[in-house]
Amino acid sequence: MRAAGSNPDQGPAADSERIRARRAAFAALHHHDAEPLLLPNAWDHASAAALARAGFPAVATTSLGVAASAGFRDGARHTRAATLALARALGDGPYLLSIDAEDGYADEPEDVAEFARELADAGVVGLNLEDGRADGTLTDPVLHAARIAAVKAAVPDLFVNARTDTYWLDVRTEETMGRLVRYREAGADGVFVPGVADAARITELVKGIGAPLNVLYRPGGPNVRELGDLGVRRISLGSLLYRIALGAALDAAESIRQDRSVAFDAPAYAEVQALAGEDGVS
Repeated sequence: MRAAGSNPDQGPAADSERIRARRAAFAALHHHDAEPLLLPNAWDHASAAALARAGFPAVATTSLGVAASAGFRDGARHTRAATLALARALGDGPYLLSIDAEDGYADEPEDVAEFARELADAGVVGLNLEDGRADGTLTDPVLHAARIAAVKAAVPDLFVNARTDTYWLDVRTEETMGRLVRYREAGADGVFVPGVADAARITELVKGIGAPLNVLYRPGGPNVRELGDLGVRRISLGSLLYRIALGAALDAAESIRQDRSVAFDAPAYAEVQALAGEDGVS
């Protein structure tokens, strides 16, 4: 098995140039005026590979999917090792990989920066850092800005998506703009406000930040085109695909138990096998 993020046919200099080019390509996806970046979230190798085969140039991870798969609660700092292991498994895939790193799994900026270095060594091109805590409170914005600055100092071309959970946790929403401006000044390449859905508020954020705005897709809410028209440059699916997959599995099992027909379009066994390479990581 080759090292994640490496190319066995080229030397270190060429490989470094390749990684820099991939990070630049990911950043560029946030600046297309024609359409926003729709970023689906994977939870394992098969889901990431399937999304790439479906034509998605970039894939992120879902912290809920990673945590639930390992038997942990999301957002509780239990999945640093699992997240890094997944990054190493996915980092050299045929897609641009961004990692949902919760709050960086640490308080101290230097510890978050060290985790970012490890992710970068795995071939990761982007990182999502949130200011929400598992207890429903928000990290002090000065501390979160320091984490962002430390990551950018450690890996300057890693795309840092600074997430504020003011709307997600429904606390201190009046601080949203101030937090985002502070994170942007600390070096964040983009900002993420999950939970915001009001068109006027989205437009206000787009105009006030000066960085690509990322929102979370919500079924029944504005579609991709409508969000793009508002100025949104990145749309994340978060844990939605993972939860849909889990729901489909439960629905199929219950249908079989109740002797009902199972209506679904599942990939064939051979198709799933084909998602893995000969060494198991493609």
